[in-house]
Amino acid sequence: MEKAITIKNSNSLPVSEREKLFLNKYPEYSETVSLDQLRAVDYARLDEQKHVYLDYTGGNLYAESQVAKHHRLLTADILGNPHSGNPSSRLSSQLIAETRERVLEFFNAGDDYFCVFTQNASGALKIVGECYPFTQDGFLLLSLDNHNSVNGIREFAKNKGCDYVYNPLNKNSLYLDEEALLKNLDSHPGKTNKLFAYPAQSNVSGIKHPLEYVRIAKEKGWDVLLDIAAFVPSNKFNLQEIQPDFASISFYKIFGYPTGIGCLLLRKNMFNKLVKPWYAGGTISLSAATYRGHYLLPNHERFEDGTINYLSIPAITFGLDHILNIGYPVITRRVKCLTGWLLEELLALKHDNGKPVVKIFGAHDMTRRGGTIVMNFYNKEGEEYLHSFVEQDANRHNISLRSGCFCNPGLDETNNEITYQDLERYFTTHEAGNFYDMIEFIGRLRGSIRISVGLATNFADVETFLKFVNEYKNH
Repeated sequence: MEKAITIKNSNSLPVSEREKLFLNKYPEYSETVSLDQLRAVDYARLDEQKHVYLDYTGGNLYAESQVAKHHRLLTADILGNPHSGNPSSRLSSQLIAETRERVLEFFNAGDDYFCVFTQNASGALKIVGECYPFTQDGFLLLSLDNHNSVNGIREFAKNKGCDYVYNPLNKNSLYLDEEALLKNLDSHPGKTNKLFAYPAQSNVSGIKHPLEYVRIAKEKGWDVLLDIAAFVPSNKFNLQEIQPDFASISFYKIFGYPTGIGCLLLRKNMFNKLVKPWYAGGTISLSAATYRGHYLLPNHERFEDGTINYLSIPAITFGLDHILNIGYPVITRRVKCLTGWLLEELLALKHDNGKPVVKIFGAHDMTRRGGTIVMNFYNKEGEEYLHSFVEQDANRHNISLRSGCFCNPGLDETNNEITYQDLERYFTTHEAGNFYDMIEFIGRLRGSIRISVGLATNFADVETFLKFVNEYKNH
C-alpha cells in the first residue's frame, strides 16, 4: 500500500469533453473568465512551473502586481518608525492611518469598529483571550471545530476561574448542532461576561456556519467572537450587517501578501470591556518608572504592542485594491463551481467492488460550503491510507495540498471518532506527546487530506487532482 502511484489519464472522456460537461452543469463559470485572464498575467508562475496549488485555505497566492507596487513604494519613499514626529515617521504614520481606514471601509465598519493591527489572526484572538473579563461570573462557549488559536482562549478563561464548554457538531454534516447551541445560549442566564466564539467558515471542512448565530447569541446576552479568517478569502463580509463584537483575520489568507499582518476588528462599544493586563511601548500616553503609574491610550493603539510592521502595512492597500478590482461575486462564483464539481466527481469515484476511493467529511452539497474539502483515501479493501503518504505522493506530481489535523483537533476527533476515553487515556499517562505518538498509542489513524480552491484556481487544476485521485482506484 505504501508504493508510489504513477499518474496516467484514465478518464474515459478527453479533458475537452469533460470541460463541456462541467460547463453544462455550471454555466455560470463562464462569467469568471476574467480570473483566467488575471492568472495569465499575475499568476503566470503557476502554469510556467506546471504547479497545481490547492492550499488556498493555508495561504492565498499573491499577485505579482501587488509585490511590484509595494516594491515601488519602498524604493521611492523613506519610511521610519512611526513613534516619532520626524518626516520619515510622519509618512509611515500617514500610510498606516490610510491603510487602517481602507480596512474598515473594506469591511463596511462605519464608525462602529476599531481596526487593531496584529501579527496574524492568532494575535488578534490572543488580545481577546487575555483582555476579556473572564471571571467565575462569566462563561465561554466554543464551537467544536474552532481553530486552535480560538481553542487557546479557554486557557485564559480557565486560569481566571471561568467555566467553558464546547458545542458539538452534527457528525454527518459537520454543521453546528443547532439544538445544542440554542440550549447552550439559553444557559447561565444570570451570568455576565459570556463569550461565544465560532468560525464563520471552518478552516478544515469548509462548512459555513450561519452568521445569523451572531444576532441570536447577542439577543440572549452573549458577546460574540467570530473567526472570519477562512471565510473572507472568497466571501464578502459586512460588519454593519453581521455586527460581531470581535472579528479576527489574517490578510495573507485573503490576498497572499504581505504575511505577518492580521487585525482584530473590535466593536467600539466593547473597547472598555477588554482589560489589558500589561502595557508596552506604543500602547500608553504616559508611564512612570519610579512611581507605579501609567495611562493607556484610548483607541486602537492600546492593543498594538511595540512598533507595528510599518513597512508592510501599506501593502495591505494593494491587496484590498486587488480583491476589489476582481470583485467578490466573481471569486465566490468560481470557488462554488469548482468545489461543486470536485464534490460530485470525488463522491462518484468507486473501486470496482463498490467501495469508495475517498471519504469526504461534512455535507456533500454546496448549500453551506466554501472552497475547502477534507477527505481520506482508501484502498479497495477499505483500508485507510496514511495522510502523509498521500501528501508525499501529491508532492511528486507538483500538487500542493495539505495533510494532518490543520490546528483543529475537535474536527479531527469528530471525523476519526477519537473518543473522550481515548484522549483521557493518552493525556493522563503522558507528560509530553505528539500527533504520531498518539496514533500509535490509541491504535487508530488520525488526520486527513485537505484541498482548497481560490481565486487563481482553474478547471485544469481540479482535473489534474481528480486524475491523481482516480489512480488510487482498485489499488
